[in-house]
Amino acid sequence: MNDSTRHRWVPGNDVTLIENGEEFFPRVFDCIAKAKQEIIIETFILFEDEVGLALRDVLVEAAGRGVRVDIMVDGFGSPDLSDDYVLSLSRAGVKLRVFDPGIRLRLLGQRLNVIRRMHRKIIVVDGQRAFVGGINFSHDHLRSFGPMGKQDYSVEVIGPVVAQIHRFVLREIAVGKQAPGWFRRRVREHEPESEPDEHKGSAEVMFVSRDNRRHLEDIERHYRAAIRSARKRIVIANAYFFPGYRLIQEMRRAARRGVEVRLILQGEPDMPFVKTAASMLYHHLLHAGVQIYEYCERPLHGKVALVDDTWSTVGSSNLDPLSLALNLEANVIVRDEAFNRLLAQRLEQLVCDACKKIDAADLTEWSTWRLVRSFFVFHFLRWYPRWAGWLPRHAPRLQPAEALLRNGNARTQAP
Repeated sequence: MNDSTRHRWVPGNDVTLIENGEEFFPRVFDCIAKAKQEIIIETFILFEDEVGLALRDVLVEAAGRGVRVDIMVDGFGSPDLSDDYVLSLSRAGVKLRVFDPGIRLRLLGQRLNVIRRMHRKIIVVDGQRAFVGGINFSHDHLRSFGPMGKQDYSVEVIGPVVAQIHRFVLREIAVGKQAPGWFRRRVREHEPESEPDEHKGSAEVMFVSRDNRRHLEDIERHYRAAIRSARKRIVIANAYFFPGYRLIQEMRRAARRGVEVRLILQGEPDMPFVKTAASMLYHHLLHAGVQIYEYCERPLHGKVALVDDTWSTVGSSNLDPLSLALNLEANVIVRDEAFNRLLAQRLEQLVCDACKKIDAADLTEWSTWRLVRSFFVFHFLRWYPRWAGWLPRHAPRLQPAEALLRNGNARTQAP
């Protein structure tokens, strides 16, 4: 996919909102079971738990009936897949690739490849159906996991924009010197059977990605543009919230011109520092009129937003320094009133059922400390995108998982 075809609105799509693993995993597994030609999966986390084992079984079955199956996992997010798990996929013909395993970057036994990760969650089936969102392949996306089971979202997309997503993931999983020719051959082999203009869905969709080469700020730029254009409402539900200065300023300006701006953030975070970091911004936002709600039922892992009555986005990108300045991310942006209305209803239900509203009176910090902290937070938010550019820009490697097994390096420990 070249830059002339990326990040443009594509009409005629159907977009279905999927909430949590209870909806996501059965739907994905059913589509995999019905696949005829090709399955491509990119995921940050693949754990060898009940979800990962179920995924393995359905992929092995698909490969056994002649479907071409490719998976890319992140070397940092998916560190503990056993030799047996990897070999069971490989022997069935499933191609499992590991993004930047970082096996040589260690200090006292701990891996140092913690930045510039492959954080996308994309599935494409037969070049005709795509899933994009924030849900990983792990048990902690199900309520049966317990109190720490995550609240999250994805979308299923059918329509002409899937051709863009398909080409994108094919290019991303290409390995080695033969990659350009391999990519062109795979695109030819798996062109959709129907012509794009035959589909008449109502949604305009834009597929937006972030990388460390030419698309450094694309997702944040679309967020800022949507917030700047808002006239009635903005609702953002995001797991890890510590965005840049420009995004904060757009939200404050929107609230001050009378737009209802709501933030839904973690109240029961999976990592304690997440709430601490977000709360550092509460004073700035509340004083501008932004409404802040903390979701308190379980960890919030979603990355969704809506603006006014048409614009919505769902994807993998948090609004924090890692997602906005370092990691590889992917979102879909949807222009469709029905989808916007459904997402708004789901988020309103979340607010009513399980959220605590934060008021300025709840923030009882010592005022001098608040001023000092605000000074440092302000300058960090203003300058971290530039600082991120100074961090090492190693060329990430994409390696077949079985090659790591042969080198004896497949088993790594999570930090």
